[in-house]
Amino acid sequence: MTMLKNPAAKYRPFPPINLPDRKWPSQVITKAPRWLSTDLRDGNQALIDPMGAEKKMRFFDLLLKVGCKEIEVGFPASGATDFDFISGLVRNDKIPDDVAIQILTQSRRDLIETSFASLEGAKTAIVHLYNAVSPVWRKVVFGMTKDEIKQIAIEGAKVLRDQAAKYHGTDWVFEYSPETFSTAEVEYSVEVCAAVMDVLQPTPEKPIIFNLPATVECATPNVYADQVELFGRLIPNRDSVVISLHTHNDRGTGIAAAELGLMAGGDRVEGCLFGNGERTGNCDIVTVALNMYTQGVDPGLDFSDIDAIAKTVEYCNQLPIHPRHPYVGELVYTSFSGSHQDAIKKGFAAREQQNDETWEMPYLPIDPADLGRDYEAVIRVNSQSGKGGFAWVLEQDQGLKLPKKMQAHFSKHVQELADEVGRELFADDIWAVFQKTYHLNTPQHFQLMDYEETKAADGTRLFAGKIAVDDQEQSVSGRGNGLISSVVSTIGETFGVKLEVKDYAEHAMTAGSDARAAAYVECTGPDGKTVWGVGIDEDIATASVRAVLSAANAVAGR
Repeated sequence: MTMLKNPAAKYRPFPPINLPDRKWPSQVITKAPRWLSTDLRDGNQALIDPMGAEKKMRFFDLLLKVGCKEIEVGFPASGATDFDFISGLVRNDKIPDDVAIQILTQSRRDLIETSFASLEGAKTAIVHLYNAVSPVWRKVVFGMTKDEIKQIAIEGAKVLRDQAAKYHGTDWVFEYSPETFSTAEVEYSVEVCAAVMDVLQPTPEKPIIFNLPATVECATPNVYADQVELFGRLIPNRDSVVISLHTHNDRGTGIAAAELGLMAGGDRVEGCLFGNGERTGNCDIVTVALNMYTQGVDPGLDFSDIDAIAKTVEYCNQLPIHPRHPYVGELVYTSFSGSHQDAIKKGFAAREQQNDETWEMPYLPIDPADLGRDYEAVIRVNSQSGKGGFAWVLEQDQGLKLPKKMQAHFSKHVQELADEVGRELFADDIWAVFQKTYHLNTPQHFQLMDYEETKAADGTRLFAGKIAVDDQEQSVSGRGNGLISSVVSTIGETFGVKLEVKDYAEHAMTAGSDARAAAYVECTGPDGKTVWGVGIDEDIATASVRAVLSAANAVAGR
């Protein structure tokens, strides 16, 4: 079997919705929807090894911590595991007063009755009824007519009504799904839902939830938005209806479909944290919520500690989260490309000068710190990286802010190491090659032991000190217009190492009583080649002396 040269012989394009006056393309999402987590039901049934009671309870607690107010906790008629977990939540008073748990049931009397029994004693509960309505299910799966399919929904709604009357003390909310909505005729889905409304009699104060599932994603997300908008126009008593969106990801656009569905009039989003679910997964609630957050909309969910949330989900689901998963993946805030790194580095530098909190950062649509991430992994270095990358790492790890020309000088040494090792370079790798290149904390030909600076009567500066040459200490002195020139003069006169200073920079590395400073000096040697020196010390003057000796060591080849 191979891919067909003419796929049209086997596959038919999904028919578009005739909605020439569609309104959703001009809408903007300005407020958070109601959220329903289906992790404990839809997500759980998609696992290789479904969660046991301990993992379900851990996940439930996580959802409460995140701020979910509606949680689908299972399919109680599926077996003892779900039934006992759900009834245990109620019996052991694990459900906060402002949280509604939801269960799912097919439209069969025995399953509905079992479902209500699992919820006995709950303060508030949502019972979610469904049956499939699309042509392929009617024809292939059930062999039923439209009227027969509609009657299944009507009979199920009657059982809901009667069971709710039987169990007093619970605030019952009803949800109905015309399952396979996205591949059904919208007008027929409305017909079935209207028949359910006739039985349950929702009101604006006590609305019914109609869930519109993209059970199998078979079209582009704009088609789903058209379906949602058309449903909202045609359903009677729209003010007594909550439209809930339940997208899947077969085409890879489940998140986009949910967002466009909200623009088209959806009130509620159903999905799983990080998009777990059958086949290619459900709508990813975290991504939809944080997409809103980056547009200045409070999603009403708290992902401040995204790594801890991901760790719990991975433990409960026994499924890894992809390293490039939006917002949570290990690498989603990381740039290896040199041009990206340079832009990000400039962005952070500009942010230090800002007078407000507006986030304007190249390549980072969200501040990782808002989700509990630090900036250490924003830039990582490999053979594809440029000078901005290692400069960022040195600044973050060591507090060094290399002058731009020095970055170019050091980049070739980093590139050589990256090519040699053939892997990502870590902070320790870069720091080690920096120390070696600029003669820091390595065996040195010239090493400062002690010095003092005095001002002569003619205004010049006198440098007098002790310098070890290959571990042999010598007393030296020299005169210049300033400290640096006096050191340069001393080295030239005493050791024959001629340097000409071209540029100098310095900065504090840390603040406080134990502050350290860094000095950088650009020089040309006797052969006219550029050399750089670096000095680090608690005293900025001493750091500058060390920087000149670092440059002298470069000329000496040590």
